[in-house]
Formats: sequence, structure tokens, C-alpha cells
Amino acid sequence: MKKVLVICGATATGKTSLSVECALKLNSEIVSADSQLVYSGLNIGTAKPTEKEKHGVVHHMIDIVSPKDDFCVGDYKELALPIVNNLLKNKKIPVICGGTGFYINSLLFKMNYGHTASVPSVRRKYERFYEENGKEALFELLKKIDYESAKKLHANDIKRVIRALEIFEVSGVRKSEQCDGDEKLLDYVAVAINYPRELLYERIEKRVDEMFDNGLVAEVKGLLNKGIDEKFQCMQAIGYKEVIQCLQNGDSESIMRDIIKANTRHYAKRQITFFKKLPGIKWIDYDKSTSEKILELLNERSV
Repeated sequence: MKKVLVICGATATGKTSLSVECALKLNSEIVSADSQLVYSGLNIGTAKPTEKEKHGVVHHMIDIVSPKDDFCVGDYKELALPIVNNLLKNKKIPVICGGTGFYINSLLFKMNYGHTASVPSVRRKYERFYEENGKEALFELLKKIDYESAKKLHANDIKRVIRALEIFEVSGVRKSEQCDGDEKLLDYVAVAINYPRELLYERIEKRVDEMFDNGLVAEVKGLLNKGIDEKFQCMQAIGYKEVIQCLQNGDSESIMRDIIKANTRHYAKRQITFFKKLPGIKWIDYDKSTSEKILELLNERSV
């Protein structure tokens, strides 16, 4: 089984620059695993790497979707996995970089979502429910029926939310109670940078301030002027939804900053919790997180 390098973890921990350094030394390419970088036109609020920051390294899975389109983990896997396999075929070690845990897991594991046979009439029932009531109502339905599965999914992942609902209705057994197991697709070395909580929060606050200095509010207004409002999936991202809400409420920029900082801190905590469950992940202290250290780990016995 061929090996890939995964650089993951919380937002604002320096994943992008570290992955570029590693890719340069490996003479390889980066496959982004970030659910917001896929959208074109969302640059400042997503901290999308600039051409200068890329240092000539090819980055895949960035700017591939219109902001008017929905995009889920199944779509990501369908597009990203062939890229990873092609790099491996050409004897390159792919560098998978990002903080969207479900995206990363979709590449590393064969995700089994139940052996229950599909019943078109049941699936269509939930598809109609989604069409008539929206994704949040559909997700709330899953929370009531199978809260454990809901914790592992996202409201945007309509296909798998519907599948979990279908499994329960057809089999009478919750998806979370089915022991499918996750079969490994790729051999990997996964690393995350460990920051003391206070220092991480300082980095988050600095990043948010930089986003505002770079024109986050103007970026959001520009998207709104194009008809891309809060109804679209991409505008539910942290940084965008808060600006929209504050603009609607007439709140000050200071309030916008504080809300985004708080929500980003909460998101970082959830990311850390998620990635702690990734088998074999190596947590490297921030003051030792060099590309040399990571490449040493890559050369050691893989998980």
C-alpha cells in the first residue's frame, strides 16, 4: 500500500506553509482538504493561499466549484481520490493538507455506511422532505432518530443524511449501531501541529484581524451583490455568515470581529477533538513543527 502525507489539525496552525515546504522537498503536489477552499470567489474569509504562498507547488481541489453550487464529502472524494492515486502512480507522495476531517477520512478510508439495501421509495420520501423543508430540517430529523450518526455528519452532506434516515426506516437499526468498520484505502503518515490553547487563540485572533484588514467585508458585499446570499451553502462558512448577519443587523465591524473570533475558536476546538480520533496521528509541538521533522516521520514505519 502506497504512502501519503497528511498535514491536518486546527485552523491557524500553519498547515498551509508547512505543507508547501514538505511538497517542495518531496517534489510533489498538494491536495487541499478544506471544504471552503473548493469555492471560487471566496478568498479572504477562507485564508485561501495566494500564488506567492504556494511557491510554485501545484495545489489541487481549490477554486473548483461555483459559490452557487452545493458540495459534499462524496463529491470531494470523487474528485480528489483520483488525483491522489495519479500522484502515487507517478511515484510522488501526495501531501494532503486541510482541516476538514470528513474530507480527509474520505480519502484515507473506505467509508461503509451500512449494508442495508436501498429502497427507492423510502429514499425519495426523504428527498422530498429535504426539497420542501430544507437541509436543516432534514438534519434535525436525523438528530431525533440517530443522534450519534448526526454527530459524525454535516447538514450539508444531504446524501449521507438521507442514507442514515433510510437505513433506520428500512432496517429498524440506527446507522450508528451498525458495526461496519473503516477499511483503510491508503497508507498514511498524519501529523497535526500542537499549540497551547492560549497561543492558538492568539493566532486565530490575529488571522481574523488580518482578514478584515485585507477586505473581508468588501468580499462578502461583492458576493451579495452577485446574488450569493446566506441561502447558499458556501455562505454558511465562518467569517461569511457572521458578516452577513451583522450587516443585516447594522452591527459594527468590531462586533463582527468578536463574533467571528469566538466562532473560530469553537471550531478549532471541534477540529482538535475530531483529529485526536484519527488512528496513528502524530501531534508535533509548534516549536518543533518543521518540514525536516515531518519528513523524518514519513520515513519511519507508517501507521
